[in-house]
Amino acid sequence: MARLLPSQPPTKLPKDTLKVFEALKTLPDHYFIWHHLAPWEQSSPDFLIVTYDAKVLLVKVCPAVHADVQSAVQMRLFGEPVSTFGKMETEVLERFVEKLNFPQGIEVATLVLFPNLPDARVQELRHTFQITKVYWAGKELLEGREEPWKAYFSNNPLPPLFIEKVRQQFSPEIVVPSHMTVRPQITRRLEAGLTDYLLDYDQERAVKSDLDLPEEDESLLNDFRLNIINGVAGSGKTLILIYRLRLLYNLYPQKRFLVLTHNRPLNFDMQARFARLNGGKLPENIEWFTFNGWCYHYWPRESEKWIEPIRIKPREQLAEEVCRKYLQDLPISTAMFLSEIDWIKDQLPMTREEYLQADRRGRGFGLSAEQRRRVFDAFSAYQQKLAEENLLDWGDVPQKMWNFLQDGTVVPPQYDVVMIDEAQFFAPLWMQIVKKLLKPGNSHLFIVADPTQGFLGRGGSWKALGIQARGRTHTLRKSYRTTLEILQFATLFYRTRVTEDPEEDILSPDLLNMPNGVLPEILLLSSSQDEIVRVANEVKEFVSRGYPKKHLLLLHTSQQGVTALVQAINSRLGKDAARDAKNDYPGDYVRVTTLNAGAGLESPIVFLVGLRELFEQEQSLRLSDDERETLIRDNTRKLYMAITRAGQRLVLTHVGEPPEVLSKIQAQLQSA
Repeated sequence: MARLLPSQPPTKLPKDTLKVFEALKTLPDHYFIWHHLAPWEQSSPDFLIVTYDAKVLLVKVCPAVHADVQSAVQMRLFGEPVSTFGKMETEVLERFVEKLNFPQGIEVATLVLFPNLPDARVQELRHTFQITKVYWAGKELLEGREEPWKAYFSNNPLPPLFIEKVRQQFSPEIVVPSHMTVRPQITRRLEAGLTDYLLDYDQERAVKSDLDLPEEDESLLNDFRLNIINGVAGSGKTLILIYRLRLLYNLYPQKRFLVLTHNRPLNFDMQARFARLNGGKLPENIEWFTFNGWCYHYWPRESEKWIEPIRIKPREQLAEEVCRKYLQDLPISTAMFLSEIDWIKDQLPMTREEYLQADRRGRGFGLSAEQRRRVFDAFSAYQQKLAEENLLDWGDVPQKMWNFLQDGTVVPPQYDVVMIDEAQFFAPLWMQIVKKLLKPGNSHLFIVADPTQGFLGRGGSWKALGIQARGRTHTLRKSYRTTLEILQFATLFYRTRVTEDPEEDILSPDLLNMPNGVLPEILLLSSSQDEIVRVANEVKEFVSRGYPKKHLLLLHTSQQGVTALVQAINSRLGKDAARDAKNDYPGDYVRVTTLNAGAGLESPIVFLVGLRELFEQEQSLRLSDDERETLIRDNTRKLYMAITRAGQRLVLTHVGEPPEVLSKIQAQLQSA
C-alpha cells in the first residue's frame, strides 16, 4: 500500500477527489503520495506523487462527466464560446510548475485525471483542445495497477533539493520558516535557494493524522479522540502542535480551541509563533493559557474571592513549623513533607482512608502505614493553618477548580480541540479537569511530551495521568534543534546520574547524521557575583559580534539570579536589552528566566547559570538516602531539559570546583 499523507482525508472531499484518493492507496509502498491540504491555497494540484527512484508527478482531478463533454463539443461545433473542461485544471498545473522556476533540463511531470470518463474519450478531447505539455488520463488509471502510472512520470529522477522545493510549494502547511527554528543553515541548501525547512516524514505524519473532526451532529465511538506525541528534546514537538493547530483551525474555523502549557514563557513563545504563521493574527476562537492561568481566568470570583497563592519561602516556613510539631521523630524532612503535600494535591481529592490505600510507587521514599497516618495528620494541619491565615498554595488551585466543576459553581467552556504542550509536567488532577473541558462525543485531545524530562518526577506515567496511550502515540527520536555534541552531553549527563529509571521512561535520541558543532563550555568562577558579571560580559561580547539579542537565552537556578542578570545586562547594553521571559512575548531582547520556566523554550545560544546551588543541595547532610536520590533525579531532569534548549552553543557556569560528573563528561567528549 502506498504511503499517503494524510492517510485519511481530513474533510468531506468532493466524491471525484475521494475516488482518486482511494485508488492511490492501492499503489505499492514505494510510492510516497501527498494530498494537498492547505485551505489558504486553493489553486494547487490535488496530489504529489514521488517514487522510490525520485521521479515526481503532480496530479489535478477534473470532475467532468459525460454530459459536460457533450455540451462542450456541441458548443465548439456551432462556433459558440466554450470553456474547455479540463482547461482550469491544466492551467493550475502549468502555473504551479512555472512558479517552481526550475533550470532548463529539470522537469516535473503533470497530469489531469478524469475519474468519470474513459481514457479513449479523454485523449480524443486532449487532441481536440490542443493540450500538449500536461498529460490527461481517464478512469482506467484508477483500476489499481501500477504499470499504467509509470507512463506519466518523467524519465529522469529529480535531485533531492528540487524535490524539497516541489514539496515546499505543494505543502505550505509543513514549511518551517528559518526564523522559527534554531537549526544551523547548510551551505548547499542556501545555494539552492532553500532557506526554509520542511517537517520530516514522522513529524508531518504526526501533524496530519486523524484530522477528520466530526461535525456537530456526529459522535465518536469514544468520548474524545486522542493523539500523543512522545519526542526527544529538539524533535519538533511544539512545532508539530502549532502546525497541527494552524491546519485544524483553517479546516474547521468554526471550532473552539484551547492550548495549554506548563509555563508562561512557552505560552508567549507559542502565541508569537502561531501569529507569524497566521498573518500576525491570533483568532478569538483559540484560547492560550498555562493550566493555572486557565484556572485563574475562569475562577468564580462572584462566589469565591481569588487569593494569590503563598510564595515559596513562607510556604517552606509553614511546612517546617508543621513538621516540627507532627513529624519531628520521623525520618521525614520538610522537603519530603512538601513533596508529599504536592503529590496529594496532584491527585483527585482524597480522604484520609483513600490516602492510606493510595499507590505511592515511584515516590522516591517509602512510608509505613503508621507513617502515612502521621503524614496525613500533618497535611491536614498544614491545610488548617493555610485556611486560618486565608492562604492557598498553588496545589489548592486545581483542587478547588475541580470542586467548582463538580458542584456546578463553574460551568466551563466546551472545547472541540484541546492541545497540551510539555504534558509531562501535568498532574493527574489537571488531566481530569482537561477531560471535563472537552465537548462530549466529538472532541479531540492532542498531547506532546518528552518523558525523559519526567512525569512530575514522581514516578508518573500516561496511565497514572488517566490517559490510555496504547496505540495512540507517535514517537520522535530525531533531534533537529541541537548539535551532536550538545545532545551527547545531555544524554551522558542523564544516563550517568539516573540509572534506575524504567526503560519506557527514557526516550533515546537518534544521533545518526546530526550536525557537528562546538563542545559545551564550562566556565568556573570564584563567586556568585563574579558569575553574574562574567555572564553579562559574555552576552555583551556575543551582541558586539553581531549576534541578535533574541538568539541568547539565559536560565538561572533562582529568581534572584534572574533579576541580577537582567540588571547586569541592561547596565551594559541599555534599558530592556534583557527581560524576564515570564513577563513578555518574544522580541529583540535577551531572554532571561528561571530553570523551571525554561521548559519548551529554545535558542541558538544558551547559558545555564547558578548550577552550584543545585549540586550543593544534593550534598546536604540533612538529606536521607531516599531524599537525596529523588533530588538527584529531579535535578538531572531539570538540567537535561535546560541543556537541550541550546541549538548551537551551550555555556554552563559554576562557582568553585565543578562536580565530578561535569568534568568527566566534558573530558569524555573532548577525547572522542
